[in-house]
Amino acid sequence: MDWTPGQMSSDIEDRRGDSGGGGGGGFGFGGGGGIGIVGILVLVVLSAVTGHNFLGGLLGGGGGGAPTQQMDQNGPSSAPTQSSAAEDRDAHLVSYVLDDVQADWTKVLASEGKQYRHAKLVLYRGSTYSGCGTAQAATGPFYCPEDEKVYIDLDFWDELKKIGGSTADFAQAYVVAHELGHHVQKILGTEQKVQRLEQQEPDQQNHLSVDTELQADCYAGVWGHSEQASGKIQEADVDSALSAAAAVGDDHLQKMSGRAVSPETFTHGSAEQRQTWFKRGFFSGDPAQCNTFGGTGVQ
Repeated sequence: MDWTPGQMSSDIEDRRGDSGGGGGGGFGFGGGGGIGIVGILVLVVLSAVTGHNFLGGLLGGGGGGAPTQQMDQNGPSSAPTQSSAAEDRDAHLVSYVLDDVQADWTKVLASEGKQYRHAKLVLYRGSTYSGCGTAQAATGPFYCPEDEKVYIDLDFWDELKKIGGSTADFAQAYVVAHELGHHVQKILGTEQKVQRLEQQEPDQQNHLSVDTELQADCYAGVWGHSEQASGKIQEADVDSALSAAAAVGDDHLQKMSGRAVSPETFTHGSAEQRQTWFKRGFFSGDPAQCNTFGGTGVQ
């Protein structure tokens, strides 16, 4: 993936110097004394690369390591913390992708007579507060529709690698683009329609959740199409995104956690479904091709 680190986006909230939101002890993906990566995967099925923070009541451990900006409930404040060169590069990649994806959706929606509004992206370590409850490493990246922010603990890339996903640049970009896909759903009213249907038909919640996540995958592919058209990515980059999509498929996560594959419990879709919908968006470049909801009345 062809990109150049630059200034951090004005839409980034860097809370890596914060001590974490909520207080109290807890666990992260790989922490000693917790349930560990395999056990937590049972819960990650509901949260990894998601628009729903199903683990909002848990807390991850903090981290410590050149100065960044601390955020508290009253706004930004200064808090020195240490970050490695590798983590700083990851932060700049996330920042680049955030700006690029949002610039692309601004154009796409403008062509349809609609206005895009920017989401914010919060970088944090361990845990922090969000409009949807406590954000923590255990949930994986997620979008909160209440405050229109994406939350990412950069340690997620290590966990993605542990479950067999690629962490190449475009794979990381796919994750960010997926979460911003949920923001597009909020802007277009899709998220609100899904919420109403979930209340009216609670037995369809899992099915609607899968449709929502697969559409976000497709929207990530739509952005990927524009990257390919501009010559910024190659075939190997696409393969890395597909690897990441497969790694967070419900069937793969259930197998990794030692459980039998149970399609009726899926909330994000199988590895094959996630790859299929990403490719549909990628090869078409057309958001209209991303209707995953069929005849539900959502779209």
